[in-house]
Amino acid sequence: MKKFRKVLDGLTTSSPGATVSSPSCGSAAGTPTAAPTPKEIDVQETLVSENFQLCKTVRHGFPYQPTALAFDPVQKILAIGSRSGGVRILGRPGVDCYCQHESGAAVLQLQFLINEGALVSACADDTLHLWNLRQRRPAILHSLKFNRERITFCHLPFQSKWLYVGTERGNTHIVNIESFILSGYVIMWNKAIELSTKTHPGPVVHLSDSPKDEGKLLIGFESGTIVQWDLRGKKADFRIYYDEAIHSVSWHHEGKQFMCSHSDGSLTLWNLRNTTKPFQVTFPHGKIQKDGRKESCKPILKVEYKTCRNSEPFVIFSGGLSYDKAGRRPALTIMHGKAITVLEMDYPIVEFMVLCETPYNNEVQEPYAVVVLLEKDLIVVDLTQSNYPVFENPYPMDIHESPVTCTAYFADCPPDIIPILYSIGAKHKKTGYSQKEWPISGGTWTLGSHTYPEIIITGHADGSIKFWDASAITLQMLYKMKTSKVFEKPKPGEGRAAELVEEDPFAIQMVSWCPQSRIFCVVGISAHIILYRFSKYDANTQIVSLEVRLQCDSEDVISPSENENNPSFSETGSHSPQPHHHHQHQHPASPGSRTPEGIKDSIPCLKVKDRAVRVPPGYQSELVIQLLWVDGEPPQQITSLDINSAYGLLAFGNCNGLAVVDYLQKTVILCMSTLDLYGSTDPYQRLTRSPRRNRQSTSGLTELTDNQQSIDMERSKSPTSVKGPGRKLSLPTDLKTDLDHVNGHCTSPTSQPCSAGKPRIPMGPEGPRLTRRGPGRPPFRKAQSAACMEISLPVSHTEGHASRRAMLQQLHGVTMYSHDEHHSTTSYCWSDRESRENSFTRSRSSSVSSIDRDTKEAVTTLQFGESYGRKNDVLPTPCLWVGTSLGVVLLIPMSIPTDQEERMEEPVTMGVSGALLMLKGSVLRFSFLDCMGALIQTPYEVWRDHNAPEDPDRPRRRKLVHFSPSSSQDACGDGHLAVVCSERQAKVFLMPSQSCLFVHNITESSFVLRADVVSVCNSVCLACFCANGHVMTLSLPSLRPLMDVNYLPLTDMRIARTFYFTNGGQALYLSSPTEIQRITYSQEMCDNLQEMLGELFTPIETPEAQNRGFLKGFFGGNAHTFDREELFGEAAAGKASRSLAQHIPGQGGVEGMKVAASGAVGELARARIALDERGQRLGELEERTALMMTSAEAFSKHAHELMLKCKDKKWYQF
Repeated sequence: MKKFRKVLDGLTTSSPGATVSSPSCGSAAGTPTAAPTPKEIDVQETLVSENFQLCKTVRHGFPYQPTALAFDPVQKILAIGSRSGGVRILGRPGVDCYCQHESGAAVLQLQFLINEGALVSACADDTLHLWNLRQRRPAILHSLKFNRERITFCHLPFQSKWLYVGTERGNTHIVNIESFILSGYVIMWNKAIELSTKTHPGPVVHLSDSPKDEGKLLIGFESGTIVQWDLRGKKADFRIYYDEAIHSVSWHHEGKQFMCSHSDGSLTLWNLRNTTKPFQVTFPHGKIQKDGRKESCKPILKVEYKTCRNSEPFVIFSGGLSYDKAGRRPALTIMHGKAITVLEMDYPIVEFMVLCETPYNNEVQEPYAVVVLLEKDLIVVDLTQSNYPVFENPYPMDIHESPVTCTAYFADCPPDIIPILYSIGAKHKKTGYSQKEWPISGGTWTLGSHTYPEIIITGHADGSIKFWDASAITLQMLYKMKTSKVFEKPKPGEGRAAELVEEDPFAIQMVSWCPQSRIFCVVGISAHIILYRFSKYDANTQIVSLEVRLQCDSEDVISPSENENNPSFSETGSHSPQPHHHHQHQHPASPGSRTPEGIKDSIPCLKVKDRAVRVPPGYQSELVIQLLWVDGEPPQQITSLDINSAYGLLAFGNCNGLAVVDYLQKTVILCMSTLDLYGSTDPYQRLTRSPRRNRQSTSGLTELTDNQQSIDMERSKSPTSVKGPGRKLSLPTDLKTDLDHVNGHCTSPTSQPCSAGKPRIPMGPEGPRLTRRGPGRPPFRKAQSAACMEISLPVSHTEGHASRRAMLQQLHGVTMYSHDEHHSTTSYCWSDRESRENSFTRSRSSSVSSIDRDTKEAVTTLQFGESYGRKNDVLPTPCLWVGTSLGVVLLIPMSIPTDQEERMEEPVTMGVSGALLMLKGSVLRFSFLDCMGALIQTPYEVWRDHNAPEDPDRPRRRKLVHFSPSSSQDACGDGHLAVVCSERQAKVFLMPSQSCLFVHNITESSFVLRADVVSVCNSVCLACFCANGHVMTLSLPSLRPLMDVNYLPLTDMRIARTFYFTNGGQALYLSSPTEIQRITYSQEMCDNLQEMLGELFTPIETPEAQNRGFLKGFFGGNAHTFDREELFGEAAAGKASRSLAQHIPGQGGVEGMKVAASGAVGELARARIALDERGQRLGELEERTALMMTSAEAFSKHAHELMLKCKDKKWYQF
């Protein structure tokens, strides 16, 4: 417990390097204020560094870029390997474990040690790893690195400790699984084939032991050569030379025949009695053409040949379809007797595996399911039913059904919200699944004691929203809604219809959700906002549409006649809020929506349905707000949003300005440019420019004109070019795009001023790109999916400014000028030469901060709350806090009628010229504390169902819950603390005096991407995630650093767009386009994590082998007398060459992992635990020794008594 006493004088800071005379702690005009009356404040700060530790908890979703598949038929757990070196192990729902190879090399193959609780992985860096699965967090026990050969195939026979490893050179090595050491026994390729063969047989593509005799190893080479090698005799039993390349081999369980799949789409069946030619050759999908020849088919990549007791055997394979049909989907073919079933898949097949009842390869297999691993999905097919239905997948494998574009995480939801969402979502579930239970049912998982309701929300590129139940580190789909249903589908006859279909006009940029009032708000890429209310009843509703003209540029001049035609548009220069009258949605093609020259004006990007629609129970759209085109320029994308159900207000901003909507009255009550919000308190001198001047781009780029040639060039330019404000990056989902670096400078579009919505894009390596959009261009490109955005970002000090603005360009889709440089003693200003060089230089001509008037100052964050709009306010009033990209904080006090009837009729008024505060960097987050340091919740309206039947006796009234700053502050009087965090620093202000109490410069060389005030351990702290990968927590209100961990280098934009902190010490981000990674920064949760995770291994009796019978055992070979140890052990085979492979001991075991994570503290804890365990064992040993002594004494006594009794008896008396 640490008590802070701070004298509030308006100038002191906790950062010794801070400039006390900077305007950041000053008045609206930017000059320091006189010290207010000193006041003492007592805050009991309970959080200390020991409360924090960062670790990953669980990963949800489909493994990204999967490469390998394995299944343990006894434990019934599944393993999936990926290209990035990840291994995902799945069992029953709740049993879901993620492991990562440190090398990051792709996983080539996985092999379970069946029913042993271990897994072997073979990676692309030619290393074998042995994973211990008998602990909740698997760890590597051994590794073996091959130095001279490339691994191509591995095979581990059931209940064997010798692993066969085939290589690219055609050799087969043998590894002892227990010691992970190579045996001296090697099957060289030149011994396996005949000496007369002149060509190399190619890499080993298959290894398997004969079901009839474990001493026979079948080796398949890529070229078509198959060899059965006698391990005892060290010679080949037979060799097969086939003229088609082999992809896979599968045995019949009796060991008398096997099947091969080939590159020409054929299957060959070989009988061991005659290996000179195949017993049968089939082309399952090759039809005979008119000329008598078979049509060519694609390769069959894998085949499995499985027998059944009571029916024909199954032959299951992937590939083999004919080449003639273009656009055919990948397929899995199931041949059962004469019936051939082709199951078409949505994605290419990576691997499949047939699940059988027995783990023994010499018994009737009895297949019951087939697991199909696709590039983007996991499917399990039920083989026991003739129509082959799929099982319903209990894992959240469809997070990426449409690319994820934003996330939100709520860890303290009302307990009733999850059951309600689930009950509504359950009505829309798909049907037609197999009735049997999910076959991957291994492991154990129980609901931990540290659970509370958690919800994750994901927004997607197709406009859909998904609500997920994330309680107890699981993830389960609750409810899905489609925002695109609000809009009309573009008809084929309409102008941009074809382009609209290809793009993602409904992609979600951000979401805002109030769990208490159940009001939900989404912001879309087409500069639209949709407000939803929750209802348990279906309804017929008419969607209300508002259109807002938020294009407040100095060159926009609206004449009186235009104002008469469009009463909803306020004049640009006005400093007082102009209410916008509600009018119905305007059709894009309606008369008057285009000027005579054909330039779009005053039309929205999308068309809202103008008829009454039937909406099902759940979230129902109530209001759509759209920004309009202005003079042929598309609306700038929305960068900030906040909604408050108690006030009935919704605020949003972009790089042009701010708008506030009264969603109860369906009116716009404020629509102003950012510059106009300042009124007379603008702290900057802005350099004016001629708005119509031709704008030049960097280094030799020609001036942009509106002629047809430039429009045509715009249409034909590279799809990966970076768009300006309001234009998204058009990035293919599989494309990794790096920022163009020219002469060492980052040529981000955001390092240049945004000029009236017409940005200048620098020249990249591909040559000049023109960005002026013609009148016919849509205002959006492919959705900036958080799942597919990847970008390289330098975080060095020299390039930090440019790269930070580049990141903001992608985060918000706008060109922003940030105020980082305005807090140094020398100011910066723009010049044409500096624009062309794309870098900042010091200005000798001015001693004050100056900004180009063409530079956009974006509204980056908004927050409603009870506060003090002016210094002399006595009572808190509803306020809107506005943060901008220049680091300026504006307070706008509001007057809201309190009576319910008046609220629906009287207008809400806003006083724009409120208080002004300043920070370094773009403002990211606001939060409010009372004077005791407790978090003040924002007011909200208690949820009530608007569609519920009316009760005449009890009329419905709005029930508001307010958290006034002055309610719990009898000890310290009125006032509250405001926490403001920007990209570079955090400040705590005392309201209403606006005194700056504490300052902390979070980072100098990097910048903060995400900041949230969260509750941890019954207290609050400020959590930050920086672009350099650091995760930090700061105490409140003193801003003491509590944790700073270099966790995650920011390698792509996806992480920046989806990182989200929540209460309880938890956070999440999209670790790949298909996976959500959850982490915790709470020591308490790290300690309880073992209890929350599932057990992968459960002790199960290995099923007994069937009795083969006397005759089968006699004639079937001496399979059970084969001793591998005799052949492969060091005594018989000798040691392998040391240079061939290198053994690397692993850090297996829970203790080792804990020590690695927690350093010296973990070492001491481990030593203490070891001592305790040793003492306990010694105690147990002592007890056992005493028991043995007692037992021995009793035995001696009884023996002596018996001897005395029998001493004098004769032999015949016994």
